[in-house]
Amino acid sequence: MKPISVDRAKTIATEKNLKPGKVRGTSEIEFTRGGSPRVEIIDWPEFEQILAQKGLEIHEGGGFMKLMKKT
Repeated sequence: MKPISVDRAKTIATEKNLKPGKVRGTSEIEFTRGGSPRVEIIDWPEFEQILAQKGLEIHEGGGFMKLMKKT
């Protein structure tokens, strides 16, 4: 897996019909299709803010995206 920019993640998310989401009642973020009642869809600026606050970056590999701590 390799780190990618948020702009690249947005492109991939659009292609895969994914949206930025946050687990209700937490600050945990993930990509979602919006079908789970436990995950609320958030906007990209909020997603980016949480990424920065938690020291996370987006990695891509094998057609998947994963949030990981910055190294």
